[in-house]
Amino acid sequence: MAVQAEGTPCWADAMFGDLEGAKRFYGAVLGWTFGESSSEYGDYTQAYADGRAVAAVVPPMPGQEGQPQWCLYIASPDAAAAAARIREHGGDVLMEPMRVGEAGTMCLAREPGGAVFGIWQGGAHEGFEATAVPGAYCWAEVFTREPERTDPFLTGVFPYTARRIEDEKVDFRVFDVDGNTVLGRMRMGDEFPPEVPSYVNVYFTVADCDEAVARATELGGVLRFGPLSTPFGRSAALSDPQGAAFSVIDINTTEGELPSLKDD
Repeated sequence: MAVQAEGTPCWADAMFGDLEGAKRFYGAVLGWTFGESSSEYGDYTQAYADGRAVAAVVPPMPGQEGQPQWCLYIASPDAAAAAARIREHGGDVLMEPMRVGEAGTMCLAREPGGAVFGIWQGGAHEGFEATAVPGAYCWAEVFTREPERTDPFLTGVFPYTARRIEDEKVDFRVFDVDGNTVLGRMRMGDEFPPEVPSYVNVYFTVADCDEAVARATELGGVLRFGPLSTPFGRSAALSDPQGAAFSVIDINTTEGELPSLKDD
């Protein structure tokens, strides 16, 4: 798989206090299988969909225990240069670029609206081995209370062009790289309790949204929104039993007209 263009989401992982519980849950809901844990890298464990690497789970390092959350990594050919741009545009670098053996270089950051994300400079590990197939990553949206800060940050750090949905009821933008739409941004409204911070919502593809929701809730997950059919697919927002938010989407079950987008 070719190295992704800069600004393209290329990997996702999450820390779980109960790693075996997370493996059981996502194995049942998304059909993941898991590789051997890498003790050299803190028991980092890759997840596979039909034999292709699609994500990873890892136990928290000492002092990093807390609310689990999915972290989306965005591709960059130069993690150090990306970290410098993050600072220049008002973001925070939470973890300086760090070489991960031959796999690549990672960095963790927070955009001005508060959502945490990663940078990945691929080496031997270039990122997702599959996307938009059952069990694999499909899409992501930055949910923020401060889009007036988030939007210029994203276009300043990455080579994005932005477009907005022409709908006065929804404040939603998409970001394109080389003509491909790679990321969304949604303004968080009053429907989000004030204690919910800004975050990146990661969508995983499923063959049947309703079946995935049923399995998730049977296993202790919480349905937050949906299932709802849209022009992009039938999707639902969930929290896993340990509290990590994610969404599932069946991209083959669509309804309605695609929204009109206007260049910013």
